Amino acid sequence: MLRRRGYRLTTQRRAVLDVIARSRDHLTPGEIHQQVVRRHPGVGLVSVYRTLALLADMGLICEVHVGGNCRSYLLRRPLGHHHHLVCSDCGRVVDFSDCDLGQLEKRLAEDTGYEIEGHLLEFAGRCPDCRAATFT
Repeated sequence: MLRRRGYRLTTQRRAVLDVIARSRDHLTPGEIHQQVVRRHPGVGLVSVYRTLALLADMGLICEVHVGGNCRSYLLRRPLGHHHHLVCSDCGRVVDFSDCDLGQLEKRLAEDTGYEIEGHLLEFAGRCPDCRAATFT
């Protein structure tokens, strides 16, 4: 997909993709960088950030806002449109695809004059494990 859009598949980009593809968890840029430099010591954190921005713009990875300015990333699974539940204690992320925001988008477009191109939806709360840990 990178090549089809005119981008080179550099060693750095391949290394970042490999780390993300092997993970089932959302990873921060720092965590991705730590894993990348184990195999490719010359890859800098700036290259990781640039690669993440490119992959997110292309829709290949999910970007999750995990509090403050922190973000984490995961290979897009499912490939289609989806959203996230984020645990505010442990950072666990659950994907879900059931959202019925079509009427809201339509109303917002009519009310504001915006041409809406898409939306992001994240719910923050405490996962069952973190809630259970409070009571033990």
